[in-house]
Formats: sequence, structure tokens, C-alpha cells
Amino acid sequence: MNRISAFSAFALMMTSAAAFADTVTVVTSFPRDLTDPFKAAFEAAHPGTTLEVVSRNTNAAVSHLQETRSANTIDLMWASAPDAFEVLKEEELLAKVDVKFEGIPDVIGGYPVHDPDGTYFGFAASGYGIMYNTRYVQANDLPIAREWEDLKRAEYNGHVAMSSPSRSGTTHLTVETVLQGEGWDQGWATWKWISGNMNTVTERSFGVPDAVNSGATGFGIVIDFFGLASKASGFPVELVYPSVTAIVPANIGIIANAPNPEGAKQFVEFLLSPEGQKVLLDPAIMRLPVDPKIYASAPDGFPNPFSEEFAPGAIEFDVDKSGVRYNLVNSLFDVLVTYRLDDLRGAVAAVQKAEAAHADTGNKEAGALIAEARALIEAMPITEAEAQDPAFTQVFTISRAEPGTEVVGRQAEIEQAWDSFAVENYRKAKELADQATAMK
Repeated sequence: MNRISAFSAFALMMTSAAAFADTVTVVTSFPRDLTDPFKAAFEAAHPGTTLEVVSRNTNAAVSHLQETRSANTIDLMWASAPDAFEVLKEEELLAKVDVKFEGIPDVIGGYPVHDPDGTYFGFAASGYGIMYNTRYVQANDLPIAREWEDLKRAEYNGHVAMSSPSRSGTTHLTVETVLQGEGWDQGWATWKWISGNMNTVTERSFGVPDAVNSGATGFGIVIDFFGLASKASGFPVELVYPSVTAIVPANIGIIANAPNPEGAKQFVEFLLSPEGQKVLLDPAIMRLPVDPKIYASAPDGFPNPFSEEFAPGAIEFDVDKSGVRYNLVNSLFDVLVTYRLDDLRGAVAAVQKAEAAHADTGNKEAGALIAEARALIEAMPITEAEAQDPAFTQVFTISRAEPGTEVVGRQAEIEQAWDSFAVENYRKAKELADQATAMK
């Protein structure tokens, strides 16, 4: 190679390296409505730097980082689910970083804003609640559901939407919040009765607010910013926080072997700066800042998690408990609800019909059949102690984050047993409820 050619090759290599160094790549479950304003603001604050956004749901992002750890091309993980970050931290996939910020408290709603070990950082707060379409509610003459308990009632049958927790980290947090707030058995009972009233379980979390915004359904179980952003955008919707909710940070973390760790750190510090925190108040985003000072710029009526009035009954979310059983809970929900939704809806509707038929009859035999049917629907194939046993939970290594994922091995055997349990229980519950309905 002559000297000119060698110089040209060296110049090309250096140009490529510089371009690479000026690109920060983040994998995220957040929609473009959130990522685009942050991308524009960050690139304006750091001329010459490009934020490349790779869109994956939370569970798929975790799986991708696990599978590509030896050839990683991602700088940052950016998502709402702290338990997903705990999984990455446990597997040493996150870097411990000294990030500079000011004015952000250590806790919010009793929950640490940042990981105490410095592997991930909270940039926004989130609550979990019920979003509803005001026109739909009026047209269908429905009361407003303010508590999870409300959505279990027969009048909401066919009027509720939710996404699958295996496809959405925010939905997983909502499911886990109720399990922790109500207890394992009662929490699962609540999710089964609510699910029996669902008209759909969507594959992605944003499918739920889309359905509520359009009036395809009346009530959606969502992370709060979906409802707040839809309302700010002019849709006829409102959001309520049930008594059992959690105030949990949405997070960002730098990957342990990030190609551009300095650029990644710049982006984290931008998110935590006053300039970055104000972007959260963009009408398309409407997320809760973790810097209390930013609320002085918030619109009237915007919820403030630092106020005493905000969700006074919020639970102290146990991220360690959630992290241990993360994949197990997702598998349980899919087997008992997502993939057996028709069976569950049939059983729930039969019980609701039987209860309506005997609301005033006082028929004790029918009442006993209904009680037995309810118990069959609510029964769980495993206990909470089993769900917290690492020797058992480590079996659940396969996530259904992507459509068509094949579950094999011991996990498949356990799930098949759960499925048989659910099919038989729902079948028997419907049969007993139908018998009760036929009684005079």
C-alpha cells in the first residue's frame, strides 16, 4: 500500500471512529412521542452528537442485552420497570457510574429514586391506574371505576382493556403492584375477575390507551403518563389512581460494556438536569419529574407525587420480591389469563349471570354452587412461597417478549400443568354457575 493510500485508509478509519464516538445508542420501550422530544433536546444541547433510538419492549430489550453481552452495541437501557433493571444489575450487565445531578431527592413515595449502587437512575416517576373515556362512560351509562375492585363488577363486562405483562414492563409493574398490595392469592383473584371483564389483552402497552382514546373500549389499565398525555392531547379521557398503586421511578442505565460510555453518561446527566426534566412536561409526554422544582412549571391540575394529597395509599413497592419472580409472574399471567382468556371470560360471565339470577332468591343450594365456582376461578396452581423460591423461579428463563417464542424444557412442563389446571377449573366453574342459574 502506498503512502497516500495508507493515509486515506487511516483518515477513513479515524472519521468512522469519530462518527461512532458521537453516536449514543439507547434501547427503549418508550414510544416516539417520548423519545423524539428528548432526542431533539439532547442533540441541540450537544451539537455533533446523535441519539440513536432502538425500539423494543422491556422484556425483549432485557433478552437482547442478555443474548448479545459479548458483542454489545447498545449504550443505554431506558424503560419504566425497575425490576427489569434489577435483573440486568444481577447479571452484571449495567455499569456502575458516577453521574452528576442536583436537587433530586433520594426517595419518592417511599421508593429510592436511584439505585443505591449507582447502576441505574430514575429520571421520572410513575403511578399505575385506570384510564377511562368520558364519552364512552356516558354513552354506556357506566359509573366511573376508581378502584381495582370496581373493575371486577359485572357491569364492566366487555368494557376493559389491558396489555400482557410479558410484553410490557409497565403492565408487569401494575400486575405486581396489585399482587404486593393485596397479597398473592387476593391479588391474583382480582386480576382474574378483572380479566374476565376484558374485551382485549393487547400485545403492546400503548395499544390500551389507543383503544380508550378511540372509544373502542371504556376503561384501560395503564401507567399514568398514557392517560395524562392523552388528556393533554385533547382526547376525552381521565385518569384515576386506585388506592393500591405504587410510585416507582422510570429508569435509565448504562450498559457495562457500552461502546460510548462517555456519551451515555452525558445523556443520563441531561435527563436529570432541569433542562431535561422540563421535557417531561411536553404535552405528548406528561410524565412526573423527579426534580420537585419542575412542578412550578407544570399545568394546572398536573399530579405532584411530592405532595401529601398524591396517592396517599400507595404501597412501598418491593423491587427485590418482584425481581425474583419477574419471569414467573409473566408466565403465570399468560397461562392463566392471556392464552385462556375465552375460557376465563366464559366462567366469569356464567358466575355473574348466576349471581344476578339469585340476587334476591335466597336459594342456599344455588349460593353454594356459586361460591364453589368463584373459588375454582380464584384458585392458584402455586403458592407465594413457591413463587419466591429461587430454585423454582430460575426455571423460568424464557420470556414471551416476542411473538411466537417457543417455551421448552422444564418451564414448558410446568406451564402445561398450570394450563391443565386452569382449563379444568374454568370449565368446572362455568358448569357449576350454569347449574345455579337454572335453579328456581
